[in-house]
Amino acid sequence: MAERQGPLTGVKVIELAHIMAGPVCGLMLADMGADVIKVEKVPDGDDSRRFVPPTYGDEAAAFMMMNRNKRGIALDLKTEDGKEVLRRLLIDADIVIENYRQGTMEKLGFGYESLKKINPVLIYVALSGFGRTGPYADRGGFDLIAQGMSGLMSLTGEGPGRPPCKVGPPVTDITAGIIAAMGALAAYTHRLKTGDGQKVDTSLFEAGITQTYWQSAIALATGIAPGPMGSAHPLNAPYQAFQTSDGWITLGAANQNNWLKMLRALDLAELSEDPRFLDNHSRIKQQKELANVLGPVLREKTTEEWLERMELAGVPAGPIFDVCQMHEDPQTIARDMVVEVEHTTEGKVKTLGLPVKFSRTPGKVVHGAPLYGEHSRDVLAELGYSVDQVEKLEGAGVVTVQ
Repeated sequence: MAERQGPLTGVKVIELAHIMAGPVCGLMLADMGADVIKVEKVPDGDDSRRFVPPTYGDEAAAFMMMNRNKRGIALDLKTEDGKEVLRRLLIDADIVIENYRQGTMEKLGFGYESLKKINPVLIYVALSGFGRTGPYADRGGFDLIAQGMSGLMSLTGEGPGRPPCKVGPPVTDITAGIIAAMGALAAYTHRLKTGDGQKVDTSLFEAGITQTYWQSAIALATGIAPGPMGSAHPLNAPYQAFQTSDGWITLGAANQNNWLKMLRALDLAELSEDPRFLDNHSRIKQQKELANVLGPVLREKTTEEWLERMELAGVPAGPIFDVCQMHEDPQTIARDMVVEVEHTTEGKVKTLGLPVKFSRTPGKVVHGAPLYGEHSRDVLAELGYSVDQVEKLEGAGVVTVQ
């Protein structure tokens, strides 16, 4: 296995998480160099192993995306021997990540209050649908539910009167995982200063709420809940997608200087004196009328022609890519956001890269996602289990090994 690197090299993380939010947290830490040991259930493992198609050979592409850079052990936590393995893993761990239902870790004997007795400096990260406190603490939660309840689905779509629309990616899952990683690192920093461990608690619901900063600002100030606006912005105009003669373009004339530059690029300098559009406040009030004025002009030329004009004028603008086009864009490639990684059985496969760049301690995707139980033997050996002991555990169904 390639040597891991990054600012978290030497940090030991135990991931007791499945599918999305918890694994995103583990992924962030692993890509920054932490040794993330993913503990999968016996039998079957992480449910995302069955999110097929598509696959690479026999491996689910979804699982491979979320779990690269991690080591994997398959463990039956319903057995006393399985619990003992986990206890040994946790006794010197720096961070543990779990996204079980409320009370599950406590029933297993691994709740925070129990774990801090054996590892007082442990950072315990709990992800859930709604958080570990409050009236909804016992509810399960999924991205779709969190998007609906956090307000996101009321803001997404082409406009009023249309059916509710979710954000395409599971944005609350992904955001919760990133926030949890941030919280884990903040707690770890506190531990370096004081020697104290602590519990970090976040949720999909809160992750969705954090995506509503602008709309919540409006609602808290006015008492009126904003609604869907398509690609437009509630506080700036023009700041949206427009159709061209052969596709679409996004224009970000979000301040007065860019507005005037854009007008020159569109050969519409006369609009700078139009009382309807004199400043951003006016343009927001007349947003639909402004789009009706700009729309026909933008449909006269191709996306490429407008992008060239906007580039020359210094106006923020861009094409609308599909995901494959995004993968192939030279900026994506230059920023190492699509990389090749070696997988144990499938050879070189492509995955997404680390979105944070470090000048002195760069993180890196160094190996693919683990096969089911791929590192069970290695991890058990590190914990002091002999070859005979591992074979006995395997024979009893406590662990699965490759």
